Amino acid sequence: MPILASEPQVWTIDAVLRWAADDFRSRGLDCPRLDAELLLAHALSSTRIRLVLETKRALEPAELACFRDLVRRRRAREPVAYILGYREFYGRSFRVDARVLIPRPDTETLVEIALHRTRRLSLSMRALDLCTGSGCVAITLARQRPTSRVIGTDISDGALAVARENALRLGAYNVGFASGDLFSALGPADRFDVIVANPPYVPSGEIAALAPEIRDHEPRTALDGGLEGLTTLGRLVAEAPDYLAGSGLLAVEVGAGEAAAAGRLFEAAGFEDIEIARDCGRIERVVSGVLSMKGRTRL
Repeated sequence: MPILASEPQVWTIDAVLRWAADDFRSRGLDCPRLDAELLLAHALSSTRIRLVLETKRALEPAELACFRDLVRRRRAREPVAYILGYREFYGRSFRVDARVLIPRPDTETLVEIALHRTRRLSLSMRALDLCTGSGCVAITLARQRPTSRVIGTDISDGALAVARENALRLGAYNVGFASGDLFSALGPADRFDVIVANPPYVPSGEIAALAPEIRDHEPRTALDGGLEGLTTLGRLVAEAPDYLAGSGLLAVEVGAGEAAAAGRLFEAAGFEDIEIARDCGRIERVVSGVLSMKGRTRL
């Protein structure tokens, strides 16, 4: 059966969008009309606004064939961001593919907290972004604070390749990247004013229940946080004091329901002024704290 059943003689933009949206809706996709518009705009090398303006234009055979291929991929629950090859984050377009976690609006809260709590260092901040993935956090910090120095690390060389490409495209010349598990890419004398991280925090037993777009397509190493979701986070918080300068800030993204446990990890590692920030969905998403004098005795 052809992918477009009961095909009319002419496929206009309007007809294609209505068909694709109905098809996606029947398959339980969350945003069927939006997905259809994004994919068609991509197939036509156009924009969603142009689709509205040209709603009665008939598609050329090559355009229709391209759109059919994109529909097949979305039917297989491949994330739209991977199909398009980019995702917006903090007002910038980041290249993404299956090597990296897709940037999400929730993570913009992590950026906001880091910038707000280091505002006194706006001209000379030294920042470290662990589990950098696409580099969206590290690059955003670097662009928002162009006179600062930012380093991003990741255990995945594939992810670092994506991050470096994004940094070059977005003109973030004050950010560098290094390969390693958390702090292993650093030297013993490295110190930072702020350390940020969006570590894997999904409990292992909950991964099977995630949406197919996440479970079957995004990198598991960026998702799986161990038995309770805190395995990587526990190591990260415990080791962070060795890499923070005086009054250094640690800010991490956590999963829903994990903020209280993360706060206890912060306290045990010698952090004070611990704050919990909610994301745009009102979920406790970011835990941050300043290293206390007791914690700094480890330096």
